[in-house]
Amino acid sequence: MAWSASQYVKFEDERTRPARDLLAQVPLERISKAIDLGCGPGNSTELIIDRYGKEAVSGLDSDLNMLEAARKRLAGTTFTEADLATWQPDEPADLFFANAVFQWLPNHLDIFDRLMDGLARGGVLAVQMPDNLGEPTHLLMEESAHAGPWKTAFEIKTPRRNPLPPPSAYYSRLIGKSARVDIWHTIYNHPMADAEAIVEWVKGTGLMPYLAAAGQEHREAFLADYLARVEKAYRKMPDGRVLLRFPRVFMVAVKS
Repeated sequence: MAWSASQYVKFEDERTRPARDLLAQVPLERISKAIDLGCGPGNSTELIIDRYGKEAVSGLDSDLNMLEAARKRLAGTTFTEADLATWQPDEPADLFFANAVFQWLPNHLDIFDRLMDGLARGGVLAVQMPDNLGEPTHLLMEESAHAGPWKTAFEIKTPRRNPLPPPSAYYSRLIGKSARVDIWHTIYNHPMADAEAIVEWVKGTGLMPYLAAAGQEHREAFLADYLARVEKAYRKMPDGRVLLRFPRVFMVAVKS
């Protein structure tokens, strides 16, 4: 699945806020090596550079479009193409930072275990993931998937990603190699211009595999069906805008 950096950054302020909130809880005064895992267009990488300095920070992503955008944004910073499902660090790092990437990898608990081994003593694994599969945005994707002439494409396999494990599963997996594990949820309520803005938001993330499955022939009809459902689900506020409720889970593990 190819990602679109230009689509992603349409809501850069809202997408960067969780990364900023996660970084604020990283208990490291200084570092010698940090890697932004799933760096996307470099918005989260820039936050880490602002805190720790350009020399200490690099990024990696599996998508060439995202990497191209990141390199344009942060010239001189090293960005590497890599698949997080199999990637191994070549030397111990002080910080592995991951903003909204591991929800796409069903085996990320195993990956976290491997990443903890790649940290220096006292190093930090800092992760944020959307936990929004129960929100109307994602439930309505499933409704639209089975509501039109494209529905046969969804009968064999749904593009719906797996729900996240409970916090206890993360704690149990991380605590064996950690001096401290902090896990918390934050629910953001983003004011959006209208229902179309919500659709534009998810077109850069969760809706992408649904549109890919529906195919180019049905793309516009699928979007129209989905938009109509979103318009009914999100009530307008007094100022005419709508609130996009967006739960996210955060975790910070400090290696023992």
